[in-house]
Amino acid sequence: MSRAFRVCPPRGISYTRPRKLSLIPRPKLQQPNSLNVSRRVLSLHPFSRMPVERLPSPQEEPIAKRRKTGPAEPRLIQSYSGMDSQVGANPKTLELTKEETKLRDLLLAVAAYIDDEGPFPEATTTGVAVPEQVAQEKIVLRWTGGWVRDKLLGVDSHDVDVAINKMTGENFGLKMLEYLKMPGNLEKHAFDSSESSKIMSGLHTIKANPEASKNLETATIKVMDIDLDLVNLRKETYDEVSRNPQMEFGTAEEDAMRRDATVNAMFYNLHTQEIEDFTRRGFEDMAAKIIRTPLEPYQTFKDDPLRVLRLIRFASRLNYTLDPDTAKAMANKDIQEALKIKIKRERVGIEMEKMLKGPDPGMALRLIDEAGLYDTIFTDPTREIEFQPDIAYYRKGYQFMTSWLGEKEDSKRRIIPEILLPASGTESEEKYLAWVCAAVIPWADAPKISPPKKSRAPLHAAFLVTQEGLKAPNRVCDVIAASSDHYESISQLVAECQKRLAKEDPKSPAQREKIGMALRKWGRTWRLQVFFSMLHEIVYGSQSTDSVLDQYANFVTLITDLDLLDVINVKPLVNGTQLANALEVKPGPWMKDALDVVLAWQLRNPSITDPAEAIEEVRKTSKSELPSNLISHFLTLTIRPLFSQIKTEHTDSDAPAPWKDRENSTFFELLQWCVRAMDEKDLREWFRMIRPPIFRMLEDSDLKWNAKACQVITQLVRKAPPNIKEECRNLFTEDLFHFFNYLPTLTPAEESARLLEHVYPALCSFVPLAEERIDVYERGTASTDSSNATLDDKDIRFLDKIVWQGTIAVLRHAPTPVTYPELATLVLKNLTRLIVVLEIECVKHASDIVALLHEILRDKLSPAYIDLPLVATNCLKAVIAKGWPRMDLNRLQEMYLSLATAWVNCSGYSRTETLKGQLKTTLTRMERVLYKDGPDNDAARWWTGEKERVSEVKSPWVDMLPES
Repeated sequence: MSRAFRVCPPRGISYTRPRKLSLIPRPKLQQPNSLNVSRRVLSLHPFSRMPVERLPSPQEEPIAKRRKTGPAEPRLIQSYSGMDSQVGANPKTLELTKEETKLRDLLLAVAAYIDDEGPFPEATTTGVAVPEQVAQEKIVLRWTGGWVRDKLLGVDSHDVDVAINKMTGENFGLKMLEYLKMPGNLEKHAFDSSESSKIMSGLHTIKANPEASKNLETATIKVMDIDLDLVNLRKETYDEVSRNPQMEFGTAEEDAMRRDATVNAMFYNLHTQEIEDFTRRGFEDMAAKIIRTPLEPYQTFKDDPLRVLRLIRFASRLNYTLDPDTAKAMANKDIQEALKIKIKRERVGIEMEKMLKGPDPGMALRLIDEAGLYDTIFTDPTREIEFQPDIAYYRKGYQFMTSWLGEKEDSKRRIIPEILLPASGTESEEKYLAWVCAAVIPWADAPKISPPKKSRAPLHAAFLVTQEGLKAPNRVCDVIAASSDHYESISQLVAECQKRLAKEDPKSPAQREKIGMALRKWGRTWRLQVFFSMLHEIVYGSQSTDSVLDQYANFVTLITDLDLLDVINVKPLVNGTQLANALEVKPGPWMKDALDVVLAWQLRNPSITDPAEAIEEVRKTSKSELPSNLISHFLTLTIRPLFSQIKTEHTDSDAPAPWKDRENSTFFELLQWCVRAMDEKDLREWFRMIRPPIFRMLEDSDLKWNAKACQVITQLVRKAPPNIKEECRNLFTEDLFHFFNYLPTLTPAEESARLLEHVYPALCSFVPLAEERIDVYERGTASTDSSNATLDDKDIRFLDKIVWQGTIAVLRHAPTPVTYPELATLVLKNLTRLIVVLEIECVKHASDIVALLHEILRDKLSPAYIDLPLVATNCLKAVIAKGWPRMDLNRLQEMYLSLATAWVNCSGYSRTETLKGQLKTTLTRMERVLYKDGPDNDAARWWTGEKERVSEVKSPWVDMLPES
């Protein structure tokens, strides 16, 4: 005889005397306060518990309880401890609700319909055949397990498992739909159209999956908001080779004996309306509040190790005691090893989530501790971790949680759970997550674990235990990861606030900003992270629990008093577009962090609620709080990281520098804004942060970045105090003069011109009087300051160097100045400005300058590039205006000849009116010089004779001569 037939005695023997249930609707019965089942009732069980032989099996429960669709979290329940029982001294009375009565009538009608139709061919997809003897029976339906237990405890249940004696759940469900589709049946059972539609479309089948130890299909359907699980009565048999249970149709007795606990193994027979306790221990264990297995516990757990966690969950949920033999089997190392290795971690995580969301998580964690299961459950089975958690920390954690959450006294410490773990109804999501924190706290100080990919950051062990050991959802893992990241900084801030509390007012604007920005940095789960830090200090710290609680109570109170509880949802007064417009820069990735700076300013200035005021603060270039904060932020957090990366042997040499990436392209505008917004104090403080970007751009091979560096230097030096200006001259001038070597043909003329366009202003900015004198000359106004100020020798030598290396040498580089007209035009414009700055000191360069100007003005092709002779004429006029005291007649005659030649050359070109006007103006300026000593000197007499000669011979340039 196979072992399958040794589980129970022959069919037909009655184990129990059934208890009849009352179906009288609605009357309220007197409910006793305890489950006191009378000895007379218990004596109705004439048979003792039967021993059962089984082969060991490592597999899980054959048919796993399906997870209900709907909300992701299990429904939180109240503790059953102290609930009224409907058993009491008269366990025959059990009142069904109106919906349950209606459901029973429907199911019995379906059963009768099936019986009337005759034999029903069972589907063979599962490979499980209905025994011939069973197939001849009539349909018998029972409500099983948790529903019976909950009804006896006086707890309403909306989950009903229906056990069927001779059909699979899917086939029964199909027959139920077939029955309801028959005309008049929906109306007969008083289902409206909405409910009918839900029933007709609500049947789902969970197919058999032997690999997951699910060898029989289960059907589920919802009727009147009651979730029905339809499944056949079954038994487990084992062969000598495989430890996988083979599922077969069984009797109600066999089905009851294969369940996890006696209190979950009772049936309610829909036909007889009787409670059936085939284990003969269900009522007894409910009365004694004991959790035990129907069969021998070691073998029960060996068959399905997950039952260890299920029984712990039921014990904590019902406030029941574990049977000593059951508890002993739980602590068996073989069972624990099987639970750790053979049970899917998702199923472990589901059970733990239900425990920690149940009415007494502390009891569940205590039972895990007493069974020595911590290392089995709270571990990462995917990798070997050398660190061994100290169970003493685990024990201290859950003991603290149990006593702390159970405190009822009205003290200032009660603000901690009220704020950090706000309740929603009787329980809260935050409390569940707090219990997860307590469970993994022994892993808090474990060394970080290197990830599989070296490019990723190391992972916290507590995070891995939560993610891989419990397969917790991301929202839970994220809390543990964030708590592990921030608990040290939280502890430091709490300690700092405690010190401030003793010395000064902790409610200052600066403190409000610091705490508010810290909360925002920690993120939306900051409450749980603060709790984790507090728990860590209690479990690991050297301070007393009372001292830690007082500090955190003060910290939470301070957060409340500063009105920062909702700071995570505060939005900046200025949006990104407004901020970019105020800074006059392009929007970019920098905006996100810059808006945090704006928000920090808001926290310091909570009275300002008008966005216009915030925008005005941003626009200010003088010293003000918000611009100063933005300067600090941009230089330290946005710009500096782009220029501080050091290349290593693993760095791609061809990869562009970070500051050249398109996504970082706005850094240059931010750098310019920082310099523009600085005052002298800011410059002294932040000059060290500005130098690296300038040097990196100066050294780059791309002339575009060289030019940008020159722009920043010009902007910086114009605002710098004398000491920083002098330092800039020493740091940057060598690189700037080096750029005068970037000339054709090695450098295209257009690129050279674009670079030198920014080099000249950068060099001139080092001379304090340069820009003022240039401005006065170009605007044609007078300046009292510049008329009295003089250049020192150092500045003169510096300007001389620019004239020689930056203009004369550049113009002489080409075969003729007209060879590269655009470049020559740019050089002559800046040469004119240098002459204006040098004033009389320009005479030392007159010979070279005038020679170059003669070459340009006398070139017949120069009017083809009209800007070049025009600029040359202006330059000649500046030489005359600034150097005339030291000019002799020969020099002036050369200039006259160049002007006359340029006038004649204009005759072959159109649009030369402006040039001719400039030539005439320059000649007028020269005439004043010739007449400076009156009309009787040699120069004046020569000029008078020359004008007469030109008029008489009607020279081509006669119209250029100024009027007498």
